[in-house]
Parts: sequence; structure tokens; C-alpha cells
Amino acid sequence: MLRIENFSKSYKGKRAVNQLNLKVDGGDIFGFIGHNGAGKTTTIRSIAGVLDFEEGDIFINGLSIKKDPVGCKKISAYIPDNPDLYEHLTGIAYLNFIGDIYEINKNDREKAIEKYADAFELTSNLGDMVATYSHGMKQKLAIISALIHRPKLLILDEPFVGLDPKASLTLKNIMKELCNNGSSIFFSTHVLEVAEKLCNRIGIIKGGNLVTCGSTEEVIGDSSLENVFMDLIQEKM
Repeated sequence: MLRIENFSKSYKGKRAVNQLNLKVDGGDIFGFIGHNGAGKTTTIRSIAGVLDFEEGDIFINGLSIKKDPVGCKKISAYIPDNPDLYEHLTGIAYLNFIGDIYEINKNDREKAIEKYADAFELTSNLGDMVATYSHGMKQKLAIISALIHRPKLLILDEPFVGLDPKASLTLKNIMKELCNNGSSIFFSTHVLEVAEKLCNRIGIIKGGNLVTCGSTEEVIGDSSLENVFMDLIQEKM
């Protein structure tokens, strides 16, 4: 579903990500772990087609993000850590706007909005202006907007920030449901306990280099993700 080949990205001559190679199959929940400045967000924004990059390529369901960015974006969805929404719209107007972009028919759109707005307890607020929403409500709206076209690849950067415990559990259950239906999820998080329990595959990046990648069991072994992560980032620091 997602294939990253020899991906590199530099800022002002300094490599933020160096020759990254990894693969995410259909049904995978892939946790992308790293300290601040390790290259996580740079990688995620490049997968989403927000950033250009110098070397390598990124493929979503066989399509190149360089050669066919629109095709890639039609089958994927990206939720940044701090989503910028159109605050002059109501919640429902924003979701319909996104539905129009993805050309979702009226019946499918209404069913998806009802399902996910109810799940995140946002239905009663959809008539309100987005400008009146709290950070957590905006996060929920962004998540709903990403789900309504049933993406094959869901890309999330720190998705649990701003969500209350109930909404976090709802999101975890939705992520599992998506992957059970063949979609894939690639996300970053600093909450290592969540990654350890939720992900079937994990990659750890340090200083722009992928230092370990594999199934959760392979990466952790007899330890914990927290211990493995701390050991890896402290090496040669």
C-alpha cells in the first residue's frame, strides 16, 4: 500500500531524512517513532504530497506521489498534528466541502458523516461555526473529514494530541476497523504505550536515519517499546 524508496529530504543543505526505505502493506498499522527533529513530520508531509523532495520516490497503492500526486491524494488522507480548518464554515459545511472535493455521492456522504460524527459525539455541534470549536473538536472534525471517502492509506501526525480518552479510544477502534477492511495506517506518536499496543509494525527514526523496522514483536523482543526507543536514541548521542 505504501512504499518508500531511497527517500531523502534536505533543508538548507542539511539532511532531515536520509535514504529512507520502508514498506507498509494493506492491513498494517505502522507506528513511526522518533524524537523531536528526527524526521518524522518531514517524512509524513512528503508522503502526503505537501513537501517536495530531492531523492527517491514514494508510492501509494502503486502510484508515485511525484508523478501522480492527485491520484495518490484521491486514495489517501492526511491529518497533521495541528490541522488548519476553514473556520468561517460550519462543521457540516466543511464536511460537505471535503465530500465535494472527493466526489462522494450524497447517500454515502450522509451515512459516513452520521457514523463518524456520532462516534466522536460531534453531531450536535455540526451546525456551529468551526471558529467556535475547541482544539479537540477541531481534531475530531479533521478526523471525520479524512474518513468519509474511505481512504486506502490514512496518514496521521500525532493524532491523539488534543483528544480526550473516550475520543482516543474511538479513534483506535476506527483505525483497527479500517485496517481489518484492507486499508493501511501510517502514523507518528510520542505515546509509546499506544504504539506498542496498537501497531503491528514499527519503525524508529533517529537523525533522519531509520535505525530499526519490523513487526512490533521483532522490534520489542523481551523488552518494551519505551526501553528499546531510549536505548536506540541514546546510542552515539
